[in-house]
Amino acid sequence: MQVILNPKKKKSKINRNIYGHFSEHLGRCIYGGLFVGKDSEIPNIRGIRKDVLEALRKIRVPVLRWPGGCFADNYHWTDGIGPVSERKKLINVHWGGVVEDNSFGTHEFMDLCDLLGCEPYVNGNVGSGSVQEMSEWVEYMTFDGVSPMAELRARNGREAPWKLKYFGIGNENWGCGGNMRPEYYADVYRRFATYVRDYGENKIFKIACGPNGDDYDWTEKVMAVAGRFTDAVTLHYYTIAGESWEKKGRATGFDEASYYKTLKRTLYMDELIENHSRIMDRYDPEKKTALIVDEWGTWYEVEEGTNPGFLYQQNTMRDAMVAALNLIIFNRHADRVRMANIAQTVNVLQAVILTDEEKMLLTPTYHVFDLFKEHQDARLIEAYIESPTIETADGESLPQLYISASEKDGTVHMTPVNISAGEEAELVCKGDFSGKEITARLLTADFDAFNDFSDPEKVTPRAFSAFSADEKGLRFTLPPCSIAAFSIR
Repeated sequence: MQVILNPKKKKSKINRNIYGHFSEHLGRCIYGGLFVGKDSEIPNIRGIRKDVLEALRKIRVPVLRWPGGCFADNYHWTDGIGPVSERKKLINVHWGGVVEDNSFGTHEFMDLCDLLGCEPYVNGNVGSGSVQEMSEWVEYMTFDGVSPMAELRARNGREAPWKLKYFGIGNENWGCGGNMRPEYYADVYRRFATYVRDYGENKIFKIACGPNGDDYDWTEKVMAVAGRFTDAVTLHYYTIAGESWEKKGRATGFDEASYYKTLKRTLYMDELIENHSRIMDRYDPEKKTALIVDEWGTWYEVEEGTNPGFLYQQNTMRDAMVAALNLIIFNRHADRVRMANIAQTVNVLQAVILTDEEKMLLTPTYHVFDLFKEHQDARLIEAYIESPTIETADGESLPQLYISASEKDGTVHMTPVNISAGEEAELVCKGDFSGKEITARLLTADFDAFNDFSDPEKVTPRAFSAFSADEKGLRFTLPPCSIAAFSIR
């Protein structure tokens, strides 16, 4: 089977923010996952876990979305500033009914982003908040001068303003963010967005709530009414393995049929992006408005014995495949898709990291982000892979092989994927590879394999040298259920 790379045919730049992450006040994502507090015996920097911080730095997390999610439209930012002992406690009505002490708020989040070296993406409260509340939050974070909010920020220990680019005006306003109609939300968006102001040199990239899955009517009406007032609209789509949201399927202990069904469903992301992009093209043919997939990933039944509202699930090689396929799709649509945020960073849904008190492990999904990170800010190049078709037991069919390729600073990065549960793929990448410096890594395991705290490195990438290169091409074999990352210079 052939692989065709054409580095001379460069396409859109792959925005590094496609490799973004989402951290909500949900379960153990924030508390115990990212944040343990300054007094914890777990090694930390100002309350932020050092082990998690170092792991996220390694995959070059470019942007982090916070505080939600559904939590965002129930969050009042003034409750999360000032002395921790004086902050209001609240009930997390959306996720588990637990008490939040608000010890992780605006200052802590901006500190986390600073330590990660990533862009903060703050989601404002439209559902239960006010225009004034949102306007003052932006002023609190970004105003450099004399004002009530700037003075309040200084009294809370931060003299200089933060740099804040990405600001979401509402979340899932078609559902938990207010059960709004698209026409109504579009008008509400225009009102709120008017008061999300730029202060000094800080320029806000305003993000409107977009559709849920295939709700094309929402995209149509939001673009028609609010399109010229926004820099981006969002898209949310989760991959489930089961027959319905009531029966989403298990994260582990699934069979081959479920494996392929899950991959088939995640490939639907490509159709969604294409269809929503066509609608956006009618209002924005120059593609100035970005499509941001700020919630994506797998959603299964929670692990037995855990709080149903915490959305804690194990992460298998199947999830690694889901991540790889979605990143390939986002790269392919880099002309319109300029950010994506996997849900969620730690301990929730398709997490890249799991923790248990002082213990931490990296999931198969984490390793995909590590393998794909060289695509960040690279130029997408033309790539084609000849692929046989997999015929599944339930009559479905899907391609066996997928690929993404990019070029940056004279190096070509290629990430081919073999989703077959049992068949290897012998591949030849056509071209003259003689004298090229080539390195590669490979992630492969049974489709249901996973890392747990008794065996945290069962699924991990290895150096890959089983290839040959000469003037006739680059030859290699992808094992079943595998993802490779080649660097060619």
